Amino acid sequence: MTAEAQRYREFRMPDVGEGLTEAEILKWLVKAGDTVCDGQVVVEVETAKAAVELPIPYDGRVREILFDEGTTVDVGTTIIRIDTDPSGDGGDEGGDGAAEASAGGGRAEAAERREPVLVGYGVATGATRRRPRKNAASAAVPPQAAAPAPAPAQARPLAKPPVRKLAKDLGVDLTTVIPSGANGVVTRDDVHAAAAPAPAPVSFDEPAAAPSPAPDASRERRVPIKGVRKATAQAMVASAFTAPHATEFVTVDVTRTVRMVERMRADPDLAGLRINTLLLVARAFLIAIRRHPEVNASWDEERQEIVIKDYVNLGIAAATPRGLIVPNIKDAGARTLAELSRALGDLVTTAREGRTSLADMRDGTVTITNIGVFGIDTGTPILTPGESAILALGAVREQPWVHKGRIKIRQVTTLALSFDHRLVDGELGSRVLADVAAVLEHPKRLFTWG
Repeated sequence: MTAEAQRYREFRMPDVGEGLTEAEILKWLVKAGDTVCDGQVVVEVETAKAAVELPIPYDGRVREILFDEGTTVDVGTTIIRIDTDPSGDGGDEGGDGAAEASAGGGRAEAAERREPVLVGYGVATGATRRRPRKNAASAAVPPQAAAPAPAPAQARPLAKPPVRKLAKDLGVDLTTVIPSGANGVVTRDDVHAAAAPAPAPVSFDEPAAAPSPAPDASRERRVPIKGVRKATAQAMVASAFTAPHATEFVTVDVTRTVRMVERMRADPDLAGLRINTLLLVARAFLIAIRRHPEVNASWDEERQEIVIKDYVNLGIAAATPRGLIVPNIKDAGARTLAELSRALGDLVTTAREGRTSLADMRDGTVTITNIGVFGIDTGTPILTPGESAILALGAVREQPWVHKGRIKIRQVTTLALSFDHRLVDGELGSRVLADVAAVLEHPKRLFTWG
């Protein structure tokens, strides 16, 4: 490495998650000419999972910032250059030449090789996309891009396993499909387009129908798909088309649980704890898992093994300004009720403030989603990828209910349990859901069963 190359150092966009390929630059905390030191945070970026602050690994002065705020940059792309010897010989003119040489060399190297960058991804080529302008002109339909040429017949087409399965089911030869995905990847839409029947010939016996008017773009709004929204969409599609879902429902009288919540809130020994129905539902779910540990598992496709886990990392679906995220409470099954309450409170507060760490969203095993807070009775939740089960809690409402042989007004809710049917058969799923319902109907079991 030459002296100039050692002096002018390039900082590349790292993979700050597990296999993330891009991040959006939210805010620069420095500008050209600023002095920086090793470990100083210089930029805030948003990945598909969270907002992350990036420290610079060099001492020196900011020579050049390559991308504006709001730009999406691929992992491995240089985003800032640092002069590590700003007092060195050569002055401004020489420095500019060295920086340009370094920039040119860096770009050439990035185009010719893919070096590992943190977790598994290398230097990207042609790696930026800018946020669309928010005006009427940007809503106009862009000119149609030329379709990429199909892959050579002898090359193996690039496609994800669910897409390959779809092509097989539809009888589509992937080597004949024109890919539209990034880097020549065949998408589900490409397969469906290839499988669609040819349009019927136009009959000249009758006049052709008048074309439909184009939509009024001035009354449409376009929102870029990125960040948490993009990650959620990709995860849900992957989950829905990888794990065979089954969902069961049960409606349960939770009057005693509601009363227990009220008593616990009034207990001075529990002052300061976050006591609500969700807490007791979480505890009931953990008890059911302890009684039926096989439900807490994952599917290892590569090794063709079922991995049963002796710990429960309990995910809680949380709505945030950036979208839906699912942080999890590590080893939730080993916590006391008070510890679980504090963990739930911290999790919700951190998520709403946008401070959830990537570590808090990794390695979940099962999840609870509380759709009842929106007044929804029930739904069919989709599994978080890699997890075995997800429990949905519906709204708690006063309803007529047969209690001790008489119709009375009781507090009633509906629970829905979705599970991966490769891991959990109907009997096991039913037993788990029935146990959760039994604990909520008679909450004293929180202490006798737990």
